[in-house]
Amino acid sequence: MTDRKTELAENLAKVEDRIAAACAAAGRKREEVTLIAVTKTYPASDVRFLSELGVRHVAENKDQDASPKAAECADLPLTWHFVGQLQTNKVRSVVCYADVVQSVDRPKLVTALSKEAVRAGRDVGCLLQVALDAGESGRGDRGGVGPGGIEELAGLVADSPGLRLDGLMTVAPLTGEYAGRERAAFERLMDLSTALRRAHPAANMVSAGMSADLEQAVAAGATHVRVGSAVLGVRPRLG
Repeated sequence: MTDRKTELAENLAKVEDRIAAACAAAGRKREEVTLIAVTKTYPASDVRFLSELGVRHVAENKDQDASPKAAECADLPLTWHFVGQLQTNKVRSVVCYADVVQSVDRPKLVTALSKEAVRAGRDVGCLLQVALDAGESGRGDRGGVGPGGIEELAGLVADSPGLRLDGLMTVAPLTGEYAGRERAAFERLMDLSTALRRAHPAANMVSAGMSADLEQAVAAGATHVRVGSAVLGVRPRLG
C-alpha cells in the first residue's frame, strides 16, 4: 500500500475500535452504527483509498469541492452525504450526486430540493438538521431548525415528490443549555427521533457525533457518526 493508504487504514482501524468499544459499552451491536467519513478538503484520491478500505459512506459540506470529487469517484460504490449549510442556488448541483442531504432546515430548501430531485429523476434522502442551541422555534448559529419546527418540516418533506424523510441530524451545540454536554444533547435528539417516528416510522436515521464525541453519540443511540479528522488527519489551515 502507499504511505497515504497505510495511514488511512491505520486511522480507520482506530476509529473502528472506538465505535466497537462504544457499541459494546452501550449494549448495542456494531452493525447498528454506520461510519460516515467526512472527506471535506481532502482529494478524490483519499476517497478512492477509503473505498478500497471498505468505507461505503462519505460526506462533504461544500458543493464546489464535492461536485468534482463525486464526479471523479462516480465509479465507486459510495453513498454521498451532504452535511453543510445548503443555499438554494446550490441545490441543482448537489442533487446530482448527493444521496442524502443531512442539513434540511427550512421550507424553502425543501421546495428547491424537491423540484431538482424530480427534474433529475432522483430519490434524495433528507435529514432534518436540529439546532439544540436555538430554543424551540429559532434557528441555530450553524443552521438547523429548533425542536418545535420538526413536525411541520417533516410533514413537508414527506409530502414532497423526489424526497425521502430519513430522520434527524444534529451537531453538538457550542452555546445554550447543551454546550459542553454532548451526551445530553444527543439524548435529546434521540427523544426527538422517537417522537418523529410515531408519525413517520421509516425516518429512523439519527446522525450525531464526530471525531471528538462519537462515543457519546453511540451511547445515546445514534445510527450514524460523521468522522473526519480521526480518519483523514487534522486538516491544514486554510489561508
